[in-house]
Parts: sequence; structure tokens; C-alpha cells
Amino acid sequence: MKKAEITRFIQIMLLATSTMLALACLGGGQATGEAVPSAQVLLHSGDVCRKGLLQSPEKRKFRENWLACIGTYSRIYTLYPDKDESAWALYHAARLYRDMFEVSRLPCDIDEALKLFQRLLDRYPDHRLADDALFGMADIHETQRKDFTQAYLEYLKVTIRYPDGDMRPFASKRLDVLSKVMSRQKGTASSGGGKGVAAPPEESAPRERDAQPGKAPSGKARVTDIRYWSTPSYTRVVVDLSAPVSYKEHLLKADPDAHKPRRFYLDLENAVVPAEISPVIPIKDDLLQKARAGQYDKDTVRVVLDMEKVGRYKVFHLYDPFRIVVDIQRLEEKEPAAAAPKASAPTKRPVQKGVRKAEKSSKDSVSLARQLGLGVNRIVIDPGHGGKDPGCSGYGGLREKEITLSLARVLAAEIKKELGCEVILTRTKDVYLPLERRTAIANMEKADLFISLHVNAHRDSRVNGLETYFLNMALDENAMMVAARENATSEKSISDLQNILNDLMMNTKINESSRLAYQVQGGMVKRLRRGYKDLKDLGVKQAPFYVLIGAQMPAILVEIGFITNGSERKRLPTATYQSRVAQGIAAGIKAYVQEMTAAYKGG
Repeated sequence: MKKAEITRFIQIMLLATSTMLALACLGGGQATGEAVPSAQVLLHSGDVCRKGLLQSPEKRKFRENWLACIGTYSRIYTLYPDKDESAWALYHAARLYRDMFEVSRLPCDIDEALKLFQRLLDRYPDHRLADDALFGMADIHETQRKDFTQAYLEYLKVTIRYPDGDMRPFASKRLDVLSKVMSRQKGTASSGGGKGVAAPPEESAPRERDAQPGKAPSGKARVTDIRYWSTPSYTRVVVDLSAPVSYKEHLLKADPDAHKPRRFYLDLENAVVPAEISPVIPIKDDLLQKARAGQYDKDTVRVVLDMEKVGRYKVFHLYDPFRIVVDIQRLEEKEPAAAAPKASAPTKRPVQKGVRKAEKSSKDSVSLARQLGLGVNRIVIDPGHGGKDPGCSGYGGLREKEITLSLARVLAAEIKKELGCEVILTRTKDVYLPLERRTAIANMEKADLFISLHVNAHRDSRVNGLETYFLNMALDENAMMVAARENATSEKSISDLQNILNDLMMNTKINESSRLAYQVQGGMVKRLRRGYKDLKDLGVKQAPFYVLIGAQMPAILVEIGFITNGSERKRLPTATYQSRVAQGIAAGIKAYVQEMTAAYKGG
């Protein structure tokens, strides 16, 4: 045999051997005991399938070809969730769904793409593909959904969370383009009283797509959970849904003859309650006995709360995910019970309406605390973000959740030393807390003040300074963007939220929160300028922050600096800066208490 023939024979044998081994790894060899394919082999198989599909116009016509490639990737992130290959599989599967939408035009394909991108972000927030996934979500909102405000927010997150990522320059360019687009739209929007960036004219009305991402197969929203936090004097119940719904609230008097307690119930329109949701949730705290959820009719879910000694209650909704919050307070002696609305005219709360301006009191009301001369004895401090929610991120792995927790501990010690108050932290370690739970903690602890700590961010790295917020409607676009970021929702949802603020806020709480905000802002600026001459005072502002909604005490949100600014990014994690911020906040609280006491004594 000639040398060339021998070489050719060896090459053939090697090729045959490698092919047999590959088939065995892929499960094709029965004699090997159906070996489970490795993550690397599956990823290679998925990549071959994907590239072959995208290069063949004929293959792209048939949905089963797309799903076959996606199925291979899904095996990876199902079988090997801890492997690096899973992140790549999620990313490629999400892109395949996005590309398949261009052929199918089925909204469910876009929904799946968004879900997989989000899963990648949740599972692998520090992976090299995380910024690509976030950019992919922004691109879908911009190009496929034409939701420019949500796209703007997602691109902004790319620049803030992943400043070192390779997608940051691309996101910055898209932000510049969208800024011009939305500015033009704002100029052509209706002349109503709404603030912030206007939605495209053709999208100013509620859109069906807003309700599609969590819909059940029937097209209805699903009740996904019912949560509660409760004490004998205060209870907060949260109904989680997969998509926005309209709802009606009712309050029925007790019926002793029928052995029925007072009942409050919500009727959720165009919704279903899955079998896995427990129909009865016992609470038994002498205020709320139990919660029940059931399918009242084919289009309506009824959530019933059996209650005792109920005084006041509030109902409102939040977004991303959509949930309905019910706050219930105990009936105090000599306090009239909440009146039940007539059965023929239940209160109805549609999800989308135009923006209303808050009514301003012509008289500066005096709070009950001022009238009675009550002091400040208990303060709840809320370190923003935590756990799976890192907040804003900066260069070098600096994360907002770590800064706020560190500062909260320093502030707690400073307040105890200077004011002698009891201090409670909403979290003492790196755990995730829903925004609605943070306020519930303050209410359950009967706090006198609530202070939420945060770190700011801006796409312009030159922006810097301190600012303090209290709950009200946003009066400028920057405040709207800060609220959208801290609420983890879109500006459009913020605009819709402002519709319900009149029903949620009492003038005394607004006025007291405003006074506290001004004193804290002044205390921080005064203390910090002693060591940082370039410190910028951005002042006191107002915006609809989820974490402040429903607080039964003066409540503020403090932004202690910009993680996106070079100088402040270096200061934020240092013990010196945090100590001075804490001293400034404590001094502001002390000044607030002194002002309140002076007013009570006749000042």
C-alpha cells in the first residue's frame, strides 16, 4: 500500500471513530446505556442547528425547524443550570424566538424571547452575556413593540449596570436616538397636564400587547400569588397577577344572622385563578381572619378578605409585575367604621387613565404629631435593593445594594447615639425584599419615620450631587426617570400610578414628609461640604416611589450620590463619606424633631 493510501485510510478511520463517539454522546448508541449528552456537546449541536437554520431561507419558513433548535438549547439550561453553557443557550434561544417572530408575527414569540433574556439576567447577572441580554430586551421594546419609553429605560440600565460591558457604547447611541424621537413626540403630544416623556401618539390609549406577556391560554390574566404581612393593628395583602387587570372593590357589613363577618372583596376582571393557588389563606390576627380567592364567573376572579374591627383601608396597584395592594388598619375606639359603598355603585379602578394633577391644599395643615407634641421614638431605615436586585452598578463591581446596607448600619448607630431612638432596618443582610414589603415593615413596627437609602445614576457621567425625595407626583423628567429606575418599571407606568396618588396620600403626611426631606437634605449638604467642597446640592424633589406608598408616617427617599460619576463613585463606599452622610441625615432628623416640638409649643 502506498504512503498516500495509508494516510487516507488513517484519516477515514479517525473520522469514523470520532463520528461514532459523537453519536454515542448524543444518545445514539444504545450499547452505552443512553449516556446523557454533555453541555458542550448539546451546545455544539444547538449551534450547528441554529447556523444551518439561519443560512437556509427554505428552513426558516417552517416553525418546527426553529423549535427544534430552541429545544436543543432548552435541554442545556434545564439539565445544566450551573454551567456556563446554559447562559449561552438562554441567549441563543431568546434570539431565535426574536428572529422567529419576524416570520411568524406571533406575539408569543416575542414574549418568550423577553422571558429567556430576563431568565439569563436573573440567573447570571455577572455573566459576559448579561449586558447583551439586557440590550436584546431593549431592542425588542424599540423595534418590535415600538415602546420607546420602555426601550429607553432598558438601554439606560445597560449603561448603568454594565459600564464596562461591550454593549454600553451601542446602548448610548440608541439613547441619543430615542431622546430625539421622544422629544419630537413630546412636542406633538396632547396638551394635558401630564409630565414626563409622552408615549407615541398611536400608543396613547391602552394597548392589548400590554396585557399579553402574562396571559393564560384563555387570554386572561392569572392570579400568581396572594401574599400578606400582618399584625393585630395593620395588615397588607398583595394580589400578584401575570398581567394588568381592571378591578372593583366592595365592602360588606357583617351579617350576624348568617354568621358572616365583615367582608371586603375585589372583583378582578378578565382574570383566572389557577388550581395551584390555595383557595383559602388563613391569617387570624384579630384584624383579618382569612383571604379567599376563587373563580366567581368565567371572566371574574373574586378575592375575599374576612375582617374584624376594620377602620380605614386603601387599595392601589403597582407594576412590573402587576399587583394589587390592600392596606387595612384596625378600627380604633370612637372611630367610625369605613362605610360600605352601595352595592349598585362599586368603586371601579381601571388600569389606564389620563394623568391627573394632585390637588394642593390652600392651607398648610398641621399634622396630628404636631398637635399632640408627639416625639420621634422609632425610625425604620430601608437599605435600598438587595439580593437578586443589585440596584445600580459601577466600575470595578461596585453595587448599590452593598453601599446602602453599609450606610444603613452606620446611620442606625449614628441615630441611636445622637437621638436615642430605636432603629429598625428592613434588611440586615443581602436579601431581596419586594418594595411593598418594606413599607409594610414600617407600618407594622409603628415607626415614627421611614427613610429609604439609595444611590443615584445617570447616563451623563458628569451629573453629580445629593437629592432627597418625598412622595408626590413627579414635577420634572429627571424625577420621573429616578422613580422609574427605583420602581423597576417604565415611565408610562409611573404616569399611570400618579392617577391614584390623590386617594393614597393625606395632606398631613405630604407636609410632614416634605419638612423631613428639607431638613435631611440640608443636614447632609452642610455636613458633607466640610470635607467635599465640590458637593452639589440637587435639592428636595417629589416623585411617586413605590417604596413610599402607603407609609403611615413621614417617609422620604435619599439619593446619596451618583455611582456613574467618577468622583462620587470613589467616595460612596468609603467609611469617611458614609459616616458624614449618616451624620448629616441624623442632624436633619434632629432638626425636624426640634421644629415639630417648637411648633407644638406655640412656635
